[in-house]
Amino acid sequence: MLEGIRIVEFEALGPAPFAGMMLADLGADVVVIHRKQAADVPGKGEGNLLDRGKRSIALDLKDPADLRIAQALAATADGVIEGMRPGVMERLGLGPPELRGQNPKLVYGRMTGWGQEGPKAREAGHDLNYLSLSGTLFYGGLPGEVPGVPPTLLGDIGGGALYLVAGMLAGLLNSGRTGQGCVVDAAIVDGTSHMMALLLSMGAQFSLEARGASLLDGPHWSRCYVCSCGGYVSVQCLEPKFYALFLNRLGLAQDVEFAEQFDADRWPQLTARLAGIFARKSRAEWAALFEGTDACVAPVLSPAEARRDPHIRARGIWPGHGPAPAPRFDGQVVEVAETGPQRGAQSDEILNELKEKGLI
Repeated sequence: MLEGIRIVEFEALGPAPFAGMMLADLGADVVVIHRKQAADVPGKGEGNLLDRGKRSIALDLKDPADLRIAQALAATADGVIEGMRPGVMERLGLGPPELRGQNPKLVYGRMTGWGQEGPKAREAGHDLNYLSLSGTLFYGGLPGEVPGVPPTLLGDIGGGALYLVAGMLAGLLNSGRTGQGCVVDAAIVDGTSHMMALLLSMGAQFSLEARGASLLDGPHWSRCYVCSCGGYVSVQCLEPKFYALFLNRLGLAQDVEFAEQFDADRWPQLTARLAGIFARKSRAEWAALFEGTDACVAPVLSPAEARRDPHIRARGIWPGHGPAPAPRFDGQVVEVAETGPQRGAQSDEILNELKEKGLI
């Protein structure tokens, strides 16, 4: 879908390379500028999954000759992605004014946790911190419990990388129409706050102050339960017709205590009753009971178990070590590498392209 689009990505952590991977999955020519030496941090080894589909050139951006190569690469690009703290790229001579000065149509994507401006803009932080300050983590647990630690997906990917991708695509469309690029300021605190619009759309059914008092985080029909085997099942039968199917499968259709689905005063008591019921059978038994129904019940699978699930297998979501690209497009079969290239693997190839264009 993005054939003919070139993105230059500066090596960073987490959401920035994920955004680059997604753009590469969509067909863009993504050239990642790796450091000549790998950073001593988790997930930045050789052949990283997030570098799949990209080409790699290894540069030392503090070396004037290598800096000129990076600038030349940006001059050939439709977009740039960087995930440094605010000010770092400017100090290197690779900020938006410098790169857009030589390439006015460039879409310059910036990925941070706190954003480019604000009191915390230059502070360190991680996914959990950004979720905390944006108010998103407040709902990450049941009443009376310490907020949990969600997978590093909600902030880094949901509120970060995917917002950067959306911003880059919008910027590329506008640049193609007007010839003028832009700067995309993708901040995780912005994205996770924006995502809460779904909850706010519930109006009075969503509490800004109390956990367990909202439509989806308080009811007995919207939570996980422990099974006799120690596994878990998830239940979220929001619509009354699905709730009725849920009760029917449990033999509770005639139980008057469960009749008032939205009576919040009854939720704690009914939660306790369901906890006792689900503790009587194994996860597999509950999965079999609800299989093929609209009762909105599903087993909680580990990632390894999920790969073996019939539905996941049927869709080919895990063709190998890494997940298949998403979303899908009709008529297209996309094959992706299992891992990214070795650091600097395409350096000579990329340098020759720049030489042919007379840029170095």
